[in-house]
Amino acid sequence: MHGFANPARFLRLARWILPLLLVPGLLLSLGAVAWGVAYAPPDHLMGVTVKILFIHVPCVWLGMAGWTTIAISSIVELVWRHPLAAIAARAAAVPGAVFTALGLITGSIWGRPTWGTWWVWDGRLTSFLVLLFLYFGYIALADAAARDGGNGGRIPAIFGLVGAINIPIINRSVVWWNSLHQPPSITMGKSAIDGTYLWPLLLGALGFSLIFGAVVMARMRMILADIQTEARLRRKAQG
Repeated sequence: MHGFANPARFLRLARWILPLLLVPGLLLSLGAVAWGVAYAPPDHLMGVTVKILFIHVPCVWLGMAGWTTIAISSIVELVWRHPLAAIAARAAAVPGAVFTALGLITGSIWGRPTWGTWWVWDGRLTSFLVLLFLYFGYIALADAAARDGGNGGRIPAIFGLVGAINIPIINRSVVWWNSLHQPPSITMGKSAIDGTYLWPLLLGALGFSLIFGAVVMARMRMILADIQTEARLRRKAQG
């Protein structure tokens, strides 16, 4: 794991991995959304509004996956002191927050014609809104630690681990509490979604995930470049 701790080695690796993630991700996500919108039939209950699921569901998944990335990176940082772990967590925070916000927005758009309201304070929606605020808190803590020259870097990592408690709450909220939100449609080994919707949904989720990975890698490169620039300026100032 520490073999990629060298920033120069990581940057060389990221240079050719990034397009391998971004290009297929764009093709898959755009193709899946177009397929779903153009060819998936209207639902017998929700009509054409059901087609927003091809964007809404991947955004929700990646909002949760973004914080899972932060939590795993925080463990690696705290336990193994991997020098790129904190950078990976910082890099995942902003795209994770964006996907979480998109999940909330598309969910509200979907909920208005389906439930008759833009918002309800049920377990799923409330816990997912909490996730967005957790992202804002983590971004603020990570930026403060970066401005402090890395001092206090353990605080964002601990916050990332504590915030991970919300992920299983989001996942199980529709099971634990009565909710307007539908129960889980996809569980381990089975799905309640018809194949007409399921396949473009899965392809879209894969495409969005590849885009997420590409954005995280690009942000890691940007953060490393900023750190190297600051180090050079510091050396010049001291010289």
